[in-house]
Amino acid sequence: MGRLTPGQRTAAAIAAATALNLPFGTLYAFSVVLKPLEALLGIGRAETSFVFALATITLTIGMNLAPRIYRAVPPPLLALACGLCSGAGLFIAAAAEGFAAFALGYGVLFGLGAGVGFILVQQGVNQTVKGSSGLANGYVVSLYPLGAMMGAPLFGWAVEAWGLRALLAGLGVVVLATCALSAALLKVAVIRMHDADAPADDGRDAQWPLFLRLGTVFFLAASAGLMVLSQAAGIVQAYGGATALALGATSFISGAVALARMGGGWLVDHFPVPHVAAGAQLWSLAGALILTFWPGPMVALPALAMIAMGYGFTSGFTAAAIARYWPRNAFGRVASLLYVAWCVAAVGLPVLAGWLFDRTQGYASAVLIAAGVSVLGILVAVGLPARRM
Repeated sequence: MGRLTPGQRTAAAIAAATALNLPFGTLYAFSVVLKPLEALLGIGRAETSFVFALATITLTIGMNLAPRIYRAVPPPLLALACGLCSGAGLFIAAAAEGFAAFALGYGVLFGLGAGVGFILVQQGVNQTVKGSSGLANGYVVSLYPLGAMMGAPLFGWAVEAWGLRALLAGLGVVVLATCALSAALLKVAVIRMHDADAPADDGRDAQWPLFLRLGTVFFLAASAGLMVLSQAAGIVQAYGGATALALGATSFISGAVALARMGGGWLVDHFPVPHVAAGAQLWSLAGALILTFWPGPMVALPALAMIAMGYGFTSGFTAAAIARYWPRNAFGRVASLLYVAWCVAAVGLPVLAGWLFDRTQGYASAVLIAAGVSVLGILVAVGLPARRM
């Protein structure tokens, strides 16, 4: 095979990211297997919630380990290692007879491989994309909600037809296969995780005031968005929605978030970062206010989608902003640190919203808090620089 053109290398890197991230995105569809898992292992909601939280934490740990690994280990080999780690975790989870084994398999090994792989392919895309990279970065971060949107109905069907153990084992096979495909594509793309031709790191990735401001915007948006994503069905039901509407809410909102993530990256290619950042928070605020002033089942779904889309736009523009503010070689390291904010957000407002629901049997207070979070996000976002510093 002849040497690939720059455009072909970019296409191969994006295809590698797609193959690797889509099956890992089913992490967001974990709620579909809650009841079958509880019945299979004889555990309660607290234990299953702990497993999801543990997977979130190890995913973040994997993201932060990735920049320390991908310069020493060839990208194709590392992609295969991610598949082996997460695939083994899913096989352990499928065979688990108790809570501890399931937590080890799904909560630790599956999450760890997913986190390393996510940063690996995101860095790989940024090493090949030339010029405007916002849309490419928005697409890469959209793959997790896309994976959840496609995985949720497939999980429901597979559990009903084959059982939970077969579903987990089958997902393990898929993860191994797609990581192998990703490895082949990364080899074809000739990814070098450190580009000697890129601008030298002149201290930009040590810009802590900028990093903290961008991380704060991301954290605030993720807090409101993850509250919706984690409890969408319950929120719709709390506002009077029928079971069918509530069940469809997860897939609909996940799809809306995926589109918003791509949109957030694309917008940074055409508009200043602070305008996109403030606009994303304003969109989320509008959804929270609509639901506050006009509560009801038919309003709840689009309003919740707006809140979650604010997070989606923010996730997309944040990935694009990293590529704009920091040198290319620093992308993975900066992104992995920023995703710590996502991890903290996942156990912040979502948990508070559940606590408030237990005491009020409603989500009105949580939606008001989400509105306040969005206002604060607007105030922080307008202070972001428009150009690379």
